[in-house]
Amino acid sequence: MQIAIPVFDEMTALDAVGPYEVLSRVPGATVTWVGLSEEPARADRGLRIVPDALLEDVPAPDVLVFGGGFGTRALARNERVLDWVRRAHESTQWTASVCTGSIVLGAAGLLDGMNATTHWAVYDELAATGAVPIAERIVEHDKIMIGAGVSAGIDMALLLVARMTHENVARAIQLGIEYDPQPPFDSGTPVKAGPDLVALVQAHGLD
Repeated sequence: MQIAIPVFDEMTALDAVGPYEVLSRVPGATVTWVGLSEEPARADRGLRIVPDALLEDVPAPDVLVFGGGFGTRALARNERVLDWVRRAHESTQWTASVCTGSIVLGAAGLLDGMNATTHWAVYDELAATGAVPIAERIVEHDKIMIGAGVSAGIDMALLLVARMTHENVARAIQLGIEYDPQPPFDSGTPVKAGPDLVALVQAHGLD
């Protein structure tokens, strides 16, 4: 099973690395980082990830996971990327996204009229692609699976593994990576955090 995760400048690292940590443990699966060039992609906080292959080298992955980040705005207007997503989706077993990766899927025409999710701060951008934004952690449509912002990629990837293989495989991977969230604060959504924290995030670019 070949799993393709695109890397690009101004991506959010955890959007891709979170699912990678889960999916790379699936027995028989190979994760390939695919890029727009052979140069390392610089994430929005400075981390660099070196692609294994160009987009065109992996035209028909079994699974596609498109992460998010500020760089998705440019990709949502990049016909090379959108055409690759459309063609890959024709033969994928699963097409997935995390955070603003759903904006790229939407721009490729994959989410027209569908409920979808993304980071809470950019629902309007997702709606502009023809999708219907909803405040859910994970949204599923047939072979499309969409995770909300950043950390939701780990949850999405575990559910994806359960769908791809068996629930016990996903449970075993969850145990293997010791994913047992116990955050010190209960402020992970705008509703829980309240308007003051939402304003703080937006004012200082903490999203």
